[in-house]
Amino acid sequence: MLNVKREEERTTRERILFMLKQQGTMTAREITAELGLTGMAIRRHLTALEQDGWIEVREARATAGRPSSVYHLTDRGDGYFPKSYSSLTLELLEELSDTAGSGVVDALFEGRRDKLLRSGLPQMEGHDLAGRVEELARIQNANGYMADASREEDGTYVITELNCPIVQVASVYKQACRCELELFRTLLQADVERTECYADGGKKCKYQIREASRN
Repeated sequence: MLNVKREEERTTRERILFMLKQQGTMTAREITAELGLTGMAIRRHLTALEQDGWIEVREARATAGRPSSVYHLTDRGDGYFPKSYSSLTLELLEELSDTAGSGVVDALFEGRRDKLLRSGLPQMEGHDLAGRVEELARIQNANGYMADASREEDGTYVITELNCPIVQVASVYKQACRCELELFRTLLQADVERTECYADGGKKCKYQIREASRN
């Protein structure tokens, strides 16, 4: 029974981390309502996560009434989510750039883009723009980007990625972000603008998508 209890605690704490990754910040009351547990149980989990360095708490000023305490992920907490990179990758790219020139590194990222394009194009066939946006979000979500698609009132589509599996590489080699934007534009056959970038210090990557303009 003890092992079962520990597994349940681990699962609850993982769910809390996932919720904070999605929402950015949440109060204990909001977390309690979402998970359907007692306030005492949630606070015990929050205290344990805070003590272990996964989350932090800060005061957020409300529009009315007293400030409330909100929780958010620390760098360690953010690092819990999958990021398929390593220091070795950066070292190899740096060595390649030094010995063969930056053009070779550009070609590597462009080759990756083209490979993703070949695998993604068949999944776009037969879809209108709304369907292509949904399909692209599904592809990105399966690759660890925690992607979500939505539509604004003005008809603009939005893809939001809450995680970047290659963020450390993309922070140094901007070709990665450029190639991803080119990939999205080709797969969606639409006008795509990146309005927030994880690798540039944002909290997420966000893309606004509109029907392709006709000249």
